[in-house]
Amino acid sequence: MSTFREEVIKYEKLCEAKDIPSETVMAFLVELSNVERYNLYVNFEEEMPKDLYDKFSKGMERILNNEPMAHVLGFSWFYGYKLVSSPSALIPRVETEELCAQILARIDDYFSEGIVDCVDIGTGSGAIAITIAKEENRVKMVASDISEEALELAKINAENNEADIEFICGDMLKPFIERNNKFDILICNPPYIPVDEKMEASVVDYEPNIALFGGEDGLKFYREIFKDGPKILNEKAMMAFEMGWNQKEKMQALLNEYLPNIKYEIVKDMNGKDRMLFVYFGIKVL
Repeated sequence: MSTFREEVIKYEKLCEAKDIPSETVMAFLVELSNVERYNLYVNFEEEMPKDLYDKFSKGMERILNNEPMAHVLGFSWFYGYKLVSSPSALIPRVETEELCAQILARIDDYFSEGIVDCVDIGTGSGAIAITIAKEENRVKMVASDISEEALELAKINAENNEADIEFICGDMLKPFIERNNKFDILICNPPYIPVDEKMEASVVDYEPNIALFGGEDGLKFYREIFKDGPKILNEKAMMAFEMGWNQKEKMQALLNEYLPNIKYEIVKDMNGKDRMLFVYFGIKVL
């Protein structure tokens, strides 16, 4: 039987040959073995147990065929919460954790007391809704998705993480307009990739395209929310979005068209890219 080192080196080389990040190998092994990375390195020269070897080698073959690691494992981590993964919803991205952190900071800044009514439009796996609901106990969270399969996954994740969320199946804002709901915060991480943009095979082949592509220019769903979002917001309210790093100028043009004179800010992520948009209604921006 091969040692841990031999297996890791072998699969790192195979990953590099297929333009898959080599760090995927250790990340997969850490999750699969449920052992801290440090302890794996301590035992790097020992033989890999057969049961772990079988799971590791079979899993790595799937990863080498561009299947996402989260699907192979059956879960991923987001903001410290373990979320079940399936092809019915996008795998939560690290970048979206920054959006959650920014939303939580603004809840403290702009909604200092009382219940804060939030809605997460297009919740997918439920990652954002679960994080905000768990991290801020004043939040009353509602989450929606047009996909019944995605909602079932989100419900499982909410239950597993003991998050109190009301789930509604529906197309974007329609169910909330029909019910005359009003919210303090509208959150949406919509599909924002233009239809002609080339994507990695691991994304296009294994994740739902309906959650990826936002029309010809990637801005279809922003237009819809900018147009009708105010109908479901309280007088003092905020909208929070993730956006493409190269969409700033087009986003500003849309805001000027649909929400002229409204206050907004586009926030950079930790890599210095424009990735988050906050729109304010009846709020004096700090």
